Amino acid sequence: MPKRVETIILHDSSTPVIGDTQKGGNVVITSLDFLLNQARANSLWPLTFGLACCAIEMMSTVASRFDLARFGSEAFRATPRQADVMIIAGRLSKKMAPVLRQIYDQMPEPKWVISMGACASSGGVYNNYAIVQGADQVVPVDVYVPGCPPSPDALIYGVMKLQEKVKRRRFNEIIELTPRTIEEVTV
Repeated sequence: MPKRVETIILHDSSTPVIGDTQKGGNVVITSLDFLLNQARANSLWPLTFGLACCAIEMMSTVASRFDLARFGSEAFRATPRQADVMIIAGRLSKKMAPVLRQIYDQMPEPKWVISMGACASSGGVYNNYAIVQGADQVVPVDVYVPGCPPSPDALIYGVMKLQEKVKRRRFNEIIELTPRTIEEVTV
């Protein structure tokens, strides 16, 4: 009696499937830009910069009810050297603006900024000499989250929009290398 060989492929709902790709023998080809952007977008490490009441809402996004860790952002950093996203939560005074800029400059590239709340985005109801009328006057802002204070859901939506922006990022074009002589290199 001849033996019959069957291949059984086990798959559960938690295993990601790309198209009809199966284990063994298949090759997935992609660009380096796509691969790096996916990795960066799904592992954003925020730097907490809570200045007012919006900071309470920002802290609640990592609580069990909202769970920002689902998006790879559970590791809030207290040092700018380990963060790549700055979340400005609350009103920014003119006295605090140089500190904000210094911390932003200490962050490694690539870096992004989320402006959370009406006060950080446009000065809010504080139209006076002491409050900066928008954090974009101090640092470049990538995503604005409106509200006074915005809900944790709104901040999570802002993080999702930032992830979309990071995934669309294009890296530098390939530099064409031309052969040079030793004289050109030493000059």
